Amino acid sequence: MIGNTLVSAAFVSYIGPFSFEYRNALWKDQWLPDIVSAKIPFTEGVDPLDILSTPSQQAIWASEGLPADRVSTENAAVVVSCSRYPLLIDPQLQGIKWIRGKEGAEMQTIQLTAQHWQKKVELAISSGLVLMIDSIGQSIDAVLDPLLSRQFVKKGKMLMVKLGSEEVEVASTFKLYIQTKLINPHYKPETAAQCTIVNFIVTEGGLEDQLLAMVVRVEKPELEATKENLTKEQQEFIITLAKLESDLLHKLVSADSDTILENVALIEQLEVTKETSMKIQEKQAQAKITEKMINESREAYRPVAAEGAMLYFLLIQLNVIDHMYQYSLESF
Repeated sequence: MIGNTLVSAAFVSYIGPFSFEYRNALWKDQWLPDIVSAKIPFTEGVDPLDILSTPSQQAIWASEGLPADRVSTENAAVVVSCSRYPLLIDPQLQGIKWIRGKEGAEMQTIQLTAQHWQKKVELAISSGLVLMIDSIGQSIDAVLDPLLSRQFVKKGKMLMVKLGSEEVEVASTFKLYIQTKLINPHYKPETAAQCTIVNFIVTEGGLEDQLLAMVVRVEKPELEATKENLTKEQQEFIITLAKLESDLLHKLVSADSDTILENVALIEQLEVTKETSMKIQEKQAQAKITEKMINESREAYRPVAAEGAMLYFLLIQLNVIDHMYQYSLESF
């Protein structure tokens, strides 16, 4: 547990700003050998993503609109695990799309260029709302420093934070997300210390998988529809199993240990859980065979998706020549 927790905590704290290759190089080639050399006990073949999230959580994130590639899943794990407020580098708007799906219509979105933005921030903090500050530049207004640094002062049972000249009560349900559309922002070390920076920039491999789904949807719509239904079904299976396990554990914990064998409701719940679990396992086995056949058929269109991903990444490199060349993934 010690080594696993160490590598997972380091993953949440430091891995966010980097690309897939750098992330792998960090935790696989540097951190794990370091843990071995320091003789810290850890699970052989540990993956921080498996420590930070469960398959059912990952299925829920996918149903909320998170792309299915590994980097996006890592990003989501960091966002939900970090104690600092997350700052998303999100030029293709995939991160903000997932956050909207996750938080729903309750989320308030503001920009620091809007009028009276400070009042809106104060209201969100005191009312315990979910706040998204989007489209920030390379610097964040200094008024927000006490909030980002969590310079909270306890007064009685209340937590207070000073924004400008105002003292605002911090509600326990308040959440803050910050997003930038800049493709390669350079933030001050203070900002990196205050926020957990998470790189949501789409990778070529991730985009290739997304484009493959688009190509197949056009060329073989029935195949892609089957694939989507299968994925949705698998996600529902994982979520159902996790809920059944959770309910069962709750009933076991709250049951009287002396009369546990006489508790009819608990025995019935055990039977239902076992039966449902076996049915789901059978369906999952069938789904794996179907999924393998579908994936083999989809692979015929992989070259088209790879070319599309390569084209997009060539296009966005044009901003090195001149910053006027800005292409959004959605318009591409």
